[in-house]
Amino acid sequence: MEKAPGGTSVGVDDPYDHVTRCDFVTSEGKCRWAREHGRHDPEFANARSADDFRCPAAIAPDDADADTEPEWDWADCPHFRSRNHDRECVRCGLEERRMAHSDERPLLEEHHLSYRDGGDELSHEITVFLCRWCHAKIHQSWARLDDDVNPDPEAIAQREQRRSREESELGFESAADRYDDS
Repeated sequence: MEKAPGGTSVGVDDPYDHVTRCDFVTSEGKCRWAREHGRHDPEFANARSADDFRCPAAIAPDDADADTEPEWDWADCPHFRSRNHDRECVRCGLEERRMAHSDERPLLEEHHLSYRDGGDELSHEITVFLCRWCHAKIHQSWARLDDDVNPDPEAIAQREQRRSREESELGFESAADRYDDS
């Protein structure tokens, strides 16, 4: 199993199994990284530009019906990044409830699935969201990302407390009712 720099588990054998698409690939299968950040790697950007910025690891919608395989795997791209943007735990499905103007600890935490071999620096950024209860279980090396589990009872209680406060804030109380001096 893949390990974090501190030696704890990340909960998967192959981080790329949990990737659907690179964050820099457009819906047309083009590489946005080469167009927007190419000055950081001119050789890569020039190669992508010569190929009309086509991403060799993605299949464009036009090619979706064809039985063609991409030229590269996601791991072959030097500028690959995949961050999960769904605000729910990928392990248990707990949804985030954030309170505006609150410093409370979030229910969800970003979890890195890949690290550079032998160092603290990240290689390809592959992240998912985990509730803090699942996150702790995975780093304690006794849980896996693809376990079929329900949210922890404490996690549900925290979410419901936040939802109750959120609903009470949405309630309407007129100024006359709020400041009634009688």
